[in-house]
Amino acid sequence: MSQSVPPPQPPQSGPVDGNPYAQQAPAGAPYPPQPGAFAPPVPPAPGRNNVALGVLAAVVAAVAAAALYGVVIGATKHEIGYAAVGVGFVIGLAAGKAGGRNPALPVVSGLLALGAVYLGQLVGEAMIITKQLPVSFNELFFQHIDVVQEVWKKDVDPLTFVFFAIAAFAAFSGAKKAAA
Repeated sequence: MSQSVPPPQPPQSGPVDGNPYAQQAPAGAPYPPQPGAFAPPVPPAPGRNNVALGVLAAVVAAVAAAALYGVVIGATKHEIGYAAVGVGFVIGLAAGKAGGRNPALPVVSGLLALGAVYLGQLVGEAMIITKQLPVSFNELFFQHIDVVQEVWKKDVDPLTFVFFAIAAFAAFSGAKKAAA
């Protein structure tokens, strides 16, 4: 007895074997995907860990934030706590985004925030002094910085050091959060 070979069938595009939930297996796959199955998880992108780039970004942010903070102080003739928070956070954010999760970056950011707040306060003092004396800002700040520092020392109060601490904390926490 001879058996007849059935004619070739086109591939099915609908349900397999009458099962509406079954899916066709891709070419080369031994089993069809299970209903409700998800793609395998994609591993996270490798963390950045470039300390030099993080420090460079933090230094640039510190100089820019110090200048802006000084302009705010010079224009208002007052230290503003939120501005100190902003100085610290911008420095920490720049360090964390550019440098990654290196544990040295939050510490460096905090130290740079202290320097930026101090520099900003000196810029503000110099701006206030130049409004009272017939001297340019550049001449006073770059040639007579000792005079600006003496005036700053006379104006220091406990709140000034609170602003230092706030800025350092904001930089430290900003660097940790930005790297996460």
